[in-house]
Amino acid sequence: MRLLHLSLVLAGLSLSGCSTLHLSAYTLDKDPLEPFNRKVYVFNDSLDQSIVKPVAQGYDKVVPQPAKTLVNNFFSNLDDVTVTANDLLQLKFKQAASDGSRVLFNSTFGLLGFLNVTDRLEKHNEDFGQTLGYWGLSSGPYVMLPLLGPSSFRDGIGLYGDSYVSVIGNTTPTTSRYAAYAAEGLNKRVNILDQEKVLDDATIDRYSSLRDFYLLRRQSLVYDGDPPRVKYDDEDEEEVAP
Repeated sequence: MRLLHLSLVLAGLSLSGCSTLHLSAYTLDKDPLEPFNRKVYVFNDSLDQSIVKPVAQGYDKVVPQPAKTLVNNFFSNLDDVTVTANDLLQLKFKQAASDGSRVLFNSTFGLLGFLNVTDRLEKHNEDFGQTLGYWGLSSGPYVMLPLLGPSSFRDGIGLYGDSYVSVIGNTTPTTSRYAAYAAEGLNKRVNILDQEKVLDDATIDRYSSLRDFYLLRRQSLVYDGDPPRVKYDDEDEEEVAP
């Protein structure tokens, strides 16, 4: 949905060291499914504008801020379970101890995570897609997933892998699981209502911007913010120029 579109673009815009002049060159061979992806993008965006965003705006207006903070803390704590599992798969044991401590203390002293009692511990971003990238698997072609938004072949596998350790992914019955996913998505959509205003007057192709920044952001996450520098053909020409 558009909530994923906007949050990823905004996150991409904050990446340090990303040269916007070379975005197209970097992603030129990453989107062989572009005609299909653009159709899915239009579907996702239409669904967001007609249903998801209005619901998020209503929720944001009616629910008091303290209650929204409790809900956000709860889902952040559930996410830390998946993060910790992927820390271990990437052999980041110190980080796993920190993230595991967040889960332990927030789930107990924090009343199932509604209270964040570990705000002094850094929250990390790890998932199985990043784990596969950590062990050398290429992202593969970019793909726009219905409802879920931007992804890639590797990250699509990652979503499936994370479902095995995700608290929501293991929730039963199925109706409760889908209700939890919907609540989590609504929480994320509410969190970017203010941020999306940055793009309201943009004249750029949002689909291309989303794709480019998504791929760059995922590359950055795999390498913990220090991805290998991409070498371009025009740089070779500059080196040999007198």
